[in-house]
This record gives sequence, structure tokens and C-alpha cells, in this order.
Amino acid sequence: MSEFRYLTVGDSNGVVTCTMSNPPRHTLVAAEVAELDRLVGELEARDDVRVLVFTGAGAGVFIAHYEVGELAVSAERSNAAPTQAVEAPLQLHAFHRFILRLQRARFVTVAAINGSTAGGGLEFALGCDFRLAMAGEFRLGLPETSVGIIPGAGGTQRYARLLGTAKALDLILHAQTLSPSEALTLGLVHRVFEEAAFRQSVDAFAADLASRAPVALAAAKRAIYEGAELPLTDALFVEQREFDRCMASRDAAVAMRSWLDGKPWQWQGR
Repeated sequence: MSEFRYLTVGDSNGVVTCTMSNPPRHTLVAAEVAELDRLVGELEARDDVRVLVFTGAGAGVFIAHYEVGELAVSAERSNAAPTQAVEAPLQLHAFHRFILRLQRARFVTVAAINGSTAGGGLEFALGCDFRLAMAGEFRLGLPETSVGIIPGAGGTQRYARLLGTAKALDLILHAQTLSPSEALTLGLVHRVFEEAAFRQSVDAFAADLASRAPVALAAAKRAIYEGAELPLTDALFVEQREFDRCMASRDAAVAMRSWLDGKPWQWQGR
């Protein structure tokens, strides 16, 4: 495993835990995104990784937000340039590409939100398959319109897909943040665990996922994410393709026969 400046990585029984640290404010910076992308690339090359958990190292902070200083420099450069029509970009920026890579990864990704997070920090969590929040008085949300911009790392699109356009408009245009319990009620996070047992609860959640059929989990991810962007008939073809892929796996053949015979089995990931 590579050496990282912003990441501390642990590995146990198919679960990799990545703790992100950028003191003192624990904001997200471009160099950290590059490290995260490199980490995911290294894990994709391994066949033993089942779950990747991200959490924050700051006291009461998951990721505070994307570093405003970096954004301010970009805004100042844009403002100083001659006035011209804004054209559609030719490619997605690195943050978008990284989040899409998480979505396409065969392993399951989990954001263990152990403190406040806003803007790019929450957008990072929105790109993970699961979001687990610690109970507490902290807030999470997308307040970018309060500083004259909009969410720029997928927030407008993922909010709308998760919550519906009406709620996305309400939250983003009002720069509203949420408590963990409010986020759970809306469906923005999947679980809220008590602070005293947060790490143990996250570990148990990840261990349960890691114990499940890796071929089936990867196939389900592909079917859900790809199908969500397609008309129903086309999406059913995606599901059928992934079902057939599972049926052709050694794991499925052994598991179903073992179940019929009342015998135990162990996933091989093939």
C-alpha cells in the first residue's frame, strides 16, 4: 500500500478503513482527492476487498467542507478573466471522476459520518453506497448558495435523485443544514448510531456486508446505479445481464446446492 499524507488506512477481514485527516480545519483539498483516487485504484487491483469505509479524524468533524481557499482562488481567476460566455465543460473535473469511480467499484463503500460535514464533504458522502451518521448536535448539508455558488461536486444531482426535486430545491436554495436525525428521516443517511457505540456499530455494519456474496453485491450495485438512469425496459435488461452474471458464478452454484443440501459454504468471490 502506498504512503499517504492525508489518509490512514487499516485492513481487516475484507474491510478497509480509510481515516481522512487534514488539520486543523479538516477540509477537503485537491491533493487529498488525488490520494483518495489513488487508494481506490490500489484496492480495485485486489480481489480480497469487500467493503471500504471512510471516516474523519477530526474531533466532531467528518469532512468540514471543500477548502474554500482553493475555490476562492478559482473564482478570483475567473473574475479577472475577460468577460465571455460560459461554455459547457469538455470533461468532468477530478472530484466528479473520483466519485463516479466509487460508484463503479465492485466493493461496497461506506461513509461513516462521525461529525459535521458540509458542501464537498457531504457530496463525498453522497457518492458512497451507504451513509452512517453518528448521533449528535452537529449539522450536515449543502449551504453553498449562502456564499454565492452552488454545490459543485454532484450535490444538486444526488440530492434531487435521493430526495426529489422539490426537497432538493428547498434545501439547496435555502442553504439549509440538517441534524443527523433529520437526515435519517429524509433518507439522506441510512443509519444513525449512538456516539458511544458508533465505531463498533460501523464495524458491525461493514462486517455484515463483507460476509455477503461479493459477486452478488457488485452485480446489485451495477444493476441499481445503471438502471436508475434508464427507462424501465432498458433497466430490466441491465438487471437480467447482472442476474445471468451471478448465475454463471461459482459462488452461486455452490451456495444454492449447499443450501438445498443443508451444508455450509464460503464465498470465494468468483
